[in-house]
Amino acid sequence: MSGLHGLPARQRERESSAADPAPYRPNGSTAIAAGLFGLVAAATSGYLPARLFLDIPSGFSLGDLSPLTLADLAAYLGASLVLLLGAIATFFRATAGAVLLIAGALLALGALLLEPALGGSPAYAEYFRTLVRFENFAALDRVALAAAVLLALVLAGLPRTFGYLRHRAPAVPASSPSRQW
Repeated sequence: MSGLHGLPARQRERESSAADPAPYRPNGSTAIAAGLFGLVAAATSGYLPARLFLDIPSGFSLGDLSPLTLADLAAYLGASLVLLLGAIATFFRATAGAVLLIAGALLALGALLLEPALGGSPAYAEYFRTLVRFENFAALDRVALAAAVLLALVLAGLPRTFGYLRHRAPAVPASSPSRQW
């Protein structure tokens, strides 16, 4: 359509009416909560190996530990690293962040469940009874880790979290289109 003197006619800006649907913006509360619980789980998962490494007496080395104990410590450290990366990626709205939170949570749960088996025969009932007595800070740390990991796992696995992380807002032009004469 051309206007006066054969030039292109300007289109009027259409005002939005109440009948126009509002653009869909997913709520990010579950993703943010999963990231926060992931940070808590990363800190509590890294406490046990860090404390063990700091308290190693002189003349004792990591080579003196059994392979199962080393695997458990590696699982705690790996879970801590994966949970930290997942929480940071979730805060930056990357879908991989939720996947990393799920993987780190499963790794931390595996380390928690492997720990009672380190003494030879797995005595899970006695282990969990000791944990819920809160006799020392290590027991409190493991209970906090279990709670944070379970919450991060559930929240990161929700479809609402993935919907928020996958959603990209439509790009809005920075300036109005230039006139072409």
